Amino acid sequence: MDCSICSPVSHILRPPRNSICQACYDGAKSMIAFLNKQEPNGDVDNKCNISDPPQSNSSKGIGNALKWVKEMKEREEGLNEKLSFLSGLVAVFKYGTHADIQVKAGNGSSILAHRALLAARSDILKNMLETDGCKAPPANETISLPELNHEELESLLEFLYSGSLPKEKLDKHVYSLSVAADKYEIHFLQKFCENRMLDSFDSSNALNVLEISDVCSNTKLKEASMDFIIKHTEEIVFSTSFDTFSHKNPHLSVQITRALLMDMKNKCHIN
Repeated sequence: MDCSICSPVSHILRPPRNSICQACYDGAKSMIAFLNKQEPNGDVDNKCNISDPPQSNSSKGIGNALKWVKEMKEREEGLNEKLSFLSGLVAVFKYGTHADIQVKAGNGSSILAHRALLAARSDILKNMLETDGCKAPPANETISLPELNHEELESLLEFLYSGSLPKEKLDKHVYSLSVAADKYEIHFLQKFCENRMLDSFDSSNALNVLEISDVCSNTKLKEASMDFIIKHTEEIVFSTSFDTFSHKNPHLSVQITRALLMDMKNKCHIN
């Protein structure tokens, strides 16, 4: 039977004489369930459910779902306009317009920046920039972030000005940026890096992610990377990178071994 929702001739098909296919039924049901979760206490017009009897508000539930999608689209457009408005800060950073501080990396030349913006993005940087009766101003109007190289520092500052980074820059510097975000308490950057690492797990980077999660005390990232390593044990543990990792991080190697044994034990109990 043709579906009255997705059929090419749906405009001439009408319930109850015609039905809907399983895919449309499941999709509508999942959409309403998702919408219910977005509202306080899950109360969206009395939690409309597609499986309710005919006297219920189930048809209104689909209408609410469409309304919610439209509202989210409008909100997205508003956020894009806001980002476009704020993007002027990137040009200010790029050309050093009215810059009043220099930020020096562990190598390379200093980069011009603005005190007010750095202070707004990080309380740690704010403290480094502040002066009072007991604290001298930064020498030569320069602060140093020696743990970063010049390219990493440039990416960090670009993020502080724009709130984002091109994918290629983020992928190249995600580990160093994550450590810097942890050290200077730049929470938005921490989350930004965390999400990227969670989305890009593979056998070549799982050990790196585990190492960074340990350095930054990121429990969520550590649990996710450990789970990935357990699921891809043979590919990772027998790689040459694991030898280097083990020498550098013996405590994490012990944790991996214990996690592997617990996983084997649990599988034996299930079988």
